[in-house]
Amino acid sequence: MFLSFLLGVGAGAFGYWYLQQDTGKAQLEQARAQVTSGVTDLTARIGEISETSAEAVKEELARTGTVVREKAKAAGRSIADTAANARTTSAVKARLIAEPGLPAMHINVDTTDGLVTLSGRVDSAEQVSQAVKIALATEGVHKVISTLQVPAK
Repeated sequence: MFLSFLLGVGAGAFGYWYLQQDTGKAQLEQARAQVTSGVTDLTARIGEISETSAEAVKEELARTGTVVREKAKAAGRSIADTAANARTTSAVKARLIAEPGLPAMHINVDTTDGLVTLSGRVDSAEQVSQAVKIALATEGVHKVISTLQVPAK
């Protein structure tokens, strides 16, 4: 069990080091671009699925006996909202990682409808301020709540 713990710590340390390198940052940005592209494609396909023309309804009735248009729309909206939240979270996290001197790996980012919550530990009130400014400057962010903790000195 202790060996598993050590392997986990080692993997985490390697991941942190790797993301601090230029190639890690480039790959993180590439992954973010792929997620954004996939979300756009998924949203377009959901729009196609929720077509409500008379011909499409007749075809679906003949094929399945039911029409499920509202559920598809609601699911599409839910997926699009979740994807937008994930996109915003990854954009904020990427900008935090790119900021030198900020312990980004100790800052958790959570997004709900443009509201970003930052939590974790930083070394100073200046780092809290810096993290909040970075989050507010990110596209899609309307409000930031920081519960970042600064250790007492």
